[in-house]
Amino acid sequence: MHLLIPAAGMGRRMGSDRNKLLLTLLGKPLIAWTLLAVESSSIDWIGIVCQPEDLPDLKAIVAELSLSKPIQFIQGGATRQESVYNGLQALPPDADRVLIHDGARCLATPDLLDRCASALLQHQGLIAGVPVKDTIKIVDEAKLIEDTPDRRNLWAAQTPQGFDVQLLKECHEKGRQLGWEVTDDAALFEKCGLPVLIVEGEETNLKVTTPVDLAIAEFILRQRLGK
Repeated sequence: MHLLIPAAGMGRRMGSDRNKLLLTLLGKPLIAWTLLAVESSSIDWIGIVCQPEDLPDLKAIVAELSLSKPIQFIQGGATRQESVYNGLQALPPDADRVLIHDGARCLATPDLLDRCASALLQHQGLIAGVPVKDTIKIVDEAKLIEDTPDRRNLWAAQTPQGFDVQLLKECHEKGRQLGWEVTDDAALFEKCGLPVLIVEGEETNLKVTTPVDLAIAEFILRQRLGK
């Protein structure tokens, strides 16, 4: 199974002047925890999509981890969508399925990666997700409530997300031609009328975006490691 890790962003919401994946969590960079989970999973090829300025740091992190799986560094784009597009072009010719996982979701477990990889063998597209617990409100520009959707039908999207490589490439090409701007690859699949399965995610699989997220991630990791 092939995996792409979009890692070309910045840490603006983290209040950082560098890629947030290089920030440390219990003494290791965020992306190191992601890579350690991948190392313990069934995934056998990793592509890290990054910006040139982060390449020396990322290469040093990978070298220190002494991973057994091949890693390819891929030029990132101006947006996540562009970065994934670049990643798809860099996949080995024999790749027919690909998982895409945000490096900032550094608490994803090998079990989650394996469950998504296994399900992807039977489906064209999927995402990890968890049922929404809170009541969600749809509001207008004046912050007045317009509607309250039934939360029984609402799921919070996570990663990994997984797809048939050829179909996802076609969706990306169509998106580029029509000027679609989306926040995840599942949205491209949806716009192309293709089915996307939900695979039960993990409550602890949070995306580290703000300093509060980093503190919560540290608590979860300490509990997991018994520290």
